[in-house]
Amino acid sequence: MFSKVSVRGKAISPLYKDLTSKEKNGPFGGAIKWNFTKFLVGRDGKVVARFAPTTKPDAPEVVRAIERELEKTK
Repeated sequence: MFSKVSVRGKAISPLYKDLTSKEKNGPFGGAIKWNFTKFLVGRDGKVVARFAPTTKPDAPEVVRAIERELEKTK
């Protein structure tokens, strides 16, 4: 969790500028449409998944994506 920051526009925070960069994150990049967009970042610092604001943090697809990333460390 973070304190409130700008996720769009001229005042976009550096974190969200990176997360939404299509050049850096290909299909996971792009503008945030609404609050609570979730990004999963791998150990290498690259975005490996992105979830809609309506997706709950404990949704099966989020859990599976996290488990897949954790398996990569074994």
